Order: sequence, then C-alpha cells, then structure tokens
Amino acid sequence: MQRVSEAAVAIADKTVGTIGRGFMILVGVGPTDTQRDVDYLVRKVAKLRVFSDDQGKMNLDLAAVNGQVLSISQFTLYADTAHGNRPGFSQAASPELGQRLYESFNDGLRQAGITVATGEFGADMAVSLINDGPVTILYDTEEEGR
Repeated sequence: MQRVSEAAVAIADKTVGTIGRGFMILVGVGPTDTQRDVDYLVRKVAKLRVFSDDQGKMNLDLAAVNGQVLSISQFTLYADTAHGNRPGFSQAASPELGQRLYESFNDGLRQAGITVATGEFGADMAVSLINDGPVTILYDTEEEGR
C-alpha cells in the first residue's frame, strides 16, 4: 500500500479508475486467506494514520483527509522466484477465491465510508501514481497479530 497524492489505472489505454489523495493498494490473495483476513485489512487500512496533521506529524487517517483508495488486484505478489528465472504463481489463490475476497475487501472499505476506485480483476492494467513521501506500508495477514 502506498500513500499517494494521486493515482490512476487504465485498461487498453482507457482510464477506468482514478483517485486524488489517499492510498494505492496492490491486493494479493493467498489460497488460505479468508473473510477474517479481509475484515482485518479493512480495519487496518481505514484506521491507518499516515497523513500529516497541522504539526507535520503522521497522525490522520483517510477519513480525516477525505482520502480515497485505488485498489488493484495483484496475484503476482505471490510470485515464487526461488527456482529458475521465471516466477511461479502456485502460491496465489484460485481466481475464484481471489476475486471474491478482493471484491469483499473493496466492499468493506466502501462500507467504512471510503471512496474506492478499482481496475478490473484479471485484466492487464497500467497503473500510475505519485507516491507521497514516499510512504509504503506492507500488510501480511499471515504475519500480523489480530
């Protein structure tokens, strides 16, 4: 997840999603991920305080800055590069599970009052962004305590 001043996604040279200030999130789903992981990530993203307050301290969340999210499905986050020169993707979730949990994540953010723009699950997309900071945060539900 990257804090951005703006971000956009295009498919076949047509912009399909764009945001201003907020987060551009690459969402990877693994085969053992569940709705519990989705709910955890929604809570963490919605409440993450990495936007500057009046004193310049990272103290504000998305709601406080009227921030938005550009959410991009990204199964290649599960690339296995340990052997050879071509990555394997057997550690990524099935397309059915991946799409279901990805859409549930986006819906959860929307229910939390956050504006969410998306690309298209499984499509070849061009993502552009201006990373603000830079600030990049990694959430891995297998490593995070709940």
